Amino acid sequence: MQRPLDVLGSSVEKRIIVRTKKGEDVVGVLKAFDSHINIWLEDAKIQGENEVQLGRVLIRGDNILWISPGK
Repeated sequence: MQRPLDVLGSSVEKRIIVRTKKGEDVVGVLKAFDSHINIWLEDAKIQGENEVQLGRVLIRGDNILWISPGK
């Protein structure tokens, strides 16, 4: 059995989807994270009807509901 941080570590340099507490889905390439699940994404964008390009973004762990592998 793997720990959650180990699974997240295997996703570095891969596309992931992050659901925030605001209900937004942010998609980007995971560059780094820390023990608080603060994550750094490259080429990030908010998905939805009005897609918003974010570029490089840091999402604080306390604003994250879940993280999933990208499409």
